[in-house]
Amino acid sequence: MRTALVYHEEMTAARLLWDDPECEIERPERLTAAVERLQQGGLEQRCLQLAAREASEAELGLVHSPEYVSLLRGTQALSTEELQALSGQYDAVYFHPSTFHCARLAAGAALQLVDAVLTGTAHNGFALVRPPGHHSQRAAANGFCVFNNVAIAARYAQKQHGVRRCVGAAVGWGLRRTESGGVGCSETPCGALLCRGGLLAPRWEAQPLSGLCTPYPRILIVDWDVHHGQGIQYIFEDDPSVLYFSWHRYEHGRFWPYLRESDADAVGLGPGRGFTVNLPWNQVGMGNADYMAAFLHVLLPVAFEFDPELVLISAGFDSAIGDPEGQMQATPECFAHLTQLLQVLAGGRVCAVLEGGYHLESLSQSVCMVVKALLGDPAPPLLGPMVPRHSALESIQSVRAAQAPHWTSLWQQGSTPTLSLSTFLPERRPSAVSPGEPKCKAAEAQTSAVLSSLLDQLHLYATPPVRTVIALTAPAAALVLPPDVLHQEGSAPREETQAWARLHEALTQDTAFTALGKVLHLLNGILDGQVSSGIATTPAAAPTLEVVLRQGLSHGAQRVFCVALGQLDRPPDLANDGRILWLNIRGKEAAALSTFHVSVPLSGTTGGFLSCILALVLPLAYGFQPDLVLVALGPAHGLQDPQAALLAALLRGPAGGRVLVLVEQECTCQLVGVLARVLHGEPPPSLGPFSMASPDDLQALAHLRGQLGAQWEMLQLLLECRELVA
Repeated sequence: MRTALVYHEEMTAARLLWDDPECEIERPERLTAAVERLQQGGLEQRCLQLAAREASEAELGLVHSPEYVSLLRGTQALSTEELQALSGQYDAVYFHPSTFHCARLAAGAALQLVDAVLTGTAHNGFALVRPPGHHSQRAAANGFCVFNNVAIAARYAQKQHGVRRCVGAAVGWGLRRTESGGVGCSETPCGALLCRGGLLAPRWEAQPLSGLCTPYPRILIVDWDVHHGQGIQYIFEDDPSVLYFSWHRYEHGRFWPYLRESDADAVGLGPGRGFTVNLPWNQVGMGNADYMAAFLHVLLPVAFEFDPELVLISAGFDSAIGDPEGQMQATPECFAHLTQLLQVLAGGRVCAVLEGGYHLESLSQSVCMVVKALLGDPAPPLLGPMVPRHSALESIQSVRAAQAPHWTSLWQQGSTPTLSLSTFLPERRPSAVSPGEPKCKAAEAQTSAVLSSLLDQLHLYATPPVRTVIALTAPAAALVLPPDVLHQEGSAPREETQAWARLHEALTQDTAFTALGKVLHLLNGILDGQVSSGIATTPAAAPTLEVVLRQGLSHGAQRVFCVALGQLDRPPDLANDGRILWLNIRGKEAAALSTFHVSVPLSGTTGGFLSCILALVLPLAYGFQPDLVLVALGPAHGLQDPQAALLAALLRGPAGGRVLVLVEQECTCQLVGVLARVLHGEPPPSLGPFSMASPDDLQALAHLRGQLGAQWEMLQLLLECRELVA
């Protein structure tokens, strides 16, 4: 992966010139600490390094008023007293003679990153910038933010880099509900089907408003900063070409910026309704399980339906553990997992731009984790139990209910969503915290100690020296692979292979025996930490899979998550002791034969397949927290190449990248090639146009939820949320 890193040391010039406890945490060391950590970890050297340029005033004008830009330009000549007086006119802002230059560099860095990614110079990237931007509005600084870097980047991408799709609803076309509640289809004047993310949403039909149609590329903005990026929301709230997702500390309106429009029922205006997605956290302490649940059950279903061409991340790390602003518990590696999940969208075109983050160690470690994910490195396993908090479930329930009328992926036919929103309490209370408010020193020291302990655990996880290996029984001249994917030459010792082959007569045959030796050698390399992931072909998928399971457990794996597709039954004498979670996707019945043996039909629609992966496979995988993931594509597995690639890409996360894919030998070289690329960190190919899940798909998932919800906490979330629209 070619990852751009955009930075300029002159962005450290602006600093607070007077005493202001509220603003003192936004300091130059935020950037220098992150850069030093990237250098120490050898990550900066692996990136395409770009020096940030200043955004032009015309580029700033894509979002901000000329009067506001002129006002900021004038700050360069103001005295300290004048700067302090001007700063006092805004909420939680300070100005410095270098602020205008630094803020132009911050916006320009985001534009350079967009240029690099959309011209193909880089696959993805990170812009390390300050001041941050997501609170800044058209004519006002706010919350440390001067120019809205991500909003400017989104508008710049749309204006500067052309169009690949049309969003008819952006101007001149709206949606109205049909009398029958069915699907109404219409076409825009330019001939493109008016849609919400690739398919017209059920219960809605297109309706011309002015007869005009202007094309816009679709852009997804993901704001994981702990504060609500109201500036971005205001800029795009009536624009369906930009989908804005923000989670933020809210506490029923008692946390800064104390806005009613930060709650879940703020979904956008006019044609932009449904394209603002707010997830308010009403308690502190949200951790890895809560963040993953929000992605799996809110963001990703909507994002796949929206089908963006570019993903922009407002990457604030005040949502990470140790930060005095957020008081959350998500550990740095969680942000690598979130980044990996976003990389399956938009062909992997992901641009992260720094926002908040005020605990230097937590900030710098989290930045490194995101950069490693962008580079394609496997994410370390998530620390701690994957049990979402009750408050998180309530918040996710509220946002799903608010968004259900606007997205087919959150909607079921005949549903009547019941909205249970947060109670807005605008008055400040002692627990309310504004940006930069002083915290208890003793609590801060305790949090730092916890963070140090977690980081020590994280450092124990070493990235394997080899990322991806393929083990083939026969040469494949047509196979196209990344240059550093290795072809395995060796095999397990003959005695070891013979001992395992005795379990099944089919494995004693020459070709199957040779394949088994290669599979065992590859598996041992993964479990020994020499290889991250691999693909092996075999003419005898079922018996080979049983051997791999038994060898994995005997070689030190404590928990193995096995996803078997096609004609592959769970071996009857395999111990059901909780060490193996077997998920069979085979197109027959939906059944939970035990807590650790689940069968689900294979859906024929894009929406059904995505629902199965996001609503069942990944919650089970992350809840189980396996040491190893096995994906077996047996006879008649039924997956198209893009589906198999997406499944493999998403399953890189739960076991820290330790994935072994067994492929029936009759499968094509094209399938092996695409699987190797996604395991190596490249984005999967597009699934194509979105089509909603069938009633049978929904019924099967609902049945499994009912059977498994009591045992698997990540599925309990889905049970609670979907009951709102069931």
